Amino acid sequence: MNRSLFGTDGIRGVANVEPITGETCFRLGRAAAYLFRKYEGGHHVVIGKDTRISGYMIENALTSGITSMGVNVIVVGPFTTPGIAFLTRALRADAGIMISASHNPYQDNGIKFFSSDGSKLPDEIEARIESLVVGDEIDKIRPTGPGIGKVARLAGPDGRYIEFIKNTTPRSMKFDGIHIVMDLANGGGYNVAPMALRELGAKVTAIGNQPDGVNINDHCGALYPEKLAEKVLEVGADFGVALDGDADRAVFVTGTGRILDGDAIMAMMALTMNEKGTLRNSTLVTTVMSNLALDILMKRNGIRVLKTKVGDRYILEALEAENLSFGGEQSGHLIFRDLHSTGDGLMSTVQLVSTLVEKGISLSEMASVYQPFPQVLRTVPVFKKVPIETLAHLQRMSHVVEEELSGGRGRLLLRYSGTESALRIMLEGENHDRIAYLVEELERAVLKDFEVMAN
Repeated sequence: MNRSLFGTDGIRGVANVEPITGETCFRLGRAAAYLFRKYEGGHHVVIGKDTRISGYMIENALTSGITSMGVNVIVVGPFTTPGIAFLTRALRADAGIMISASHNPYQDNGIKFFSSDGSKLPDEIEARIESLVVGDEIDKIRPTGPGIGKVARLAGPDGRYIEFIKNTTPRSMKFDGIHIVMDLANGGGYNVAPMALRELGAKVTAIGNQPDGVNINDHCGALYPEKLAEKVLEVGADFGVALDGDADRAVFVTGTGRILDGDAIMAMMALTMNEKGTLRNSTLVTTVMSNLALDILMKRNGIRVLKTKVGDRYILEALEAENLSFGGEQSGHLIFRDLHSTGDGLMSTVQLVSTLVEKGISLSEMASVYQPFPQVLRTVPVFKKVPIETLAHLQRMSHVVEEELSGGRGRLLLRYSGTESALRIMLEGENHDRIAYLVEELERAVLKDFEVMAN
């Protein structure tokens, strides 16, 4: 089957435009309810959402579809993606659903599914859901009377999740005297994330914590860490952390204003975990997007790096396949597999601060172990995704670039986005100005190829 609904992180698109319409979400709810009923008796699905205005529409459509199949719904309201993964597992639900388009602007929305253990679904299960949505296999399943599902709102989800997060550190661990600026992206973590750090003793200055339905990720959060850096310097905080719209990723800023992406945090945490013997098999799992400097640093310290496709679901699959403990993405999705089943920006923050407290050093000091190669990323919108090897102008320019970067002087990565209609260009090298120029040339080549196709 040719999959058209699911990307690398669930289903995503412009809200109220296919596939993110009330009609399709209703059918998605029915498909999920049918697929996740694994035993006799009562069945429950947990539904959460971020702060987008379209969340109401999608939540009601999914709920209607699920209950029409005789499955009960537990509604959480505005929350984080990793929080929904935790609640799905903690409540012994059949499945969890998070309504969010993560770091995308408010006009977009999306749907992420979790299995009963809080893990994202494998490709084959997503394909099965899609076949049920577009087919008529379950159209005649229509329970009536007492067979229709019920809806209940969960009381106290913040407290449940905060206790889970706090229990990932020793009970004696306190963040007293640490001043942290948090940019909550006006998203799902706007309330629960600063509350958790304050309960651990930290002083928190919160920004991006006034969601209004249309300001999620609007020049705030993990995609705009420069704003966070300004605030950290302004208030003299020890460091800052920026979450994205659904709080499954985190980007950090040192007290001196240096921005640290997921690669930097993985470098620090992998070295620390390897010293403590908690980095199983001395192996770190990353994606092909991670900086070459991370590979070199890990190799120098006897740590193996295992690469996957882009997407935290693939990180988790690799961690589980080899029984490993830690991995993540440059974008800030970090998975501490012994603690959680998915990337969690708040958990990453708590684990990092705990490490700083144990070592008695600042984030600036700890981050000094990692210096990335200059890297330039470019996203080029495209109107369709054709095989990259068929783009003649891009192929010719790629050969020129790869020849210049041969001998370990850098690398080029070309791939289509799994969540947008766009082609990603990533280039690393020794000289930032030079690779920035080469990226511009590569982008021109892409535009030429698609101009030819359009004509």
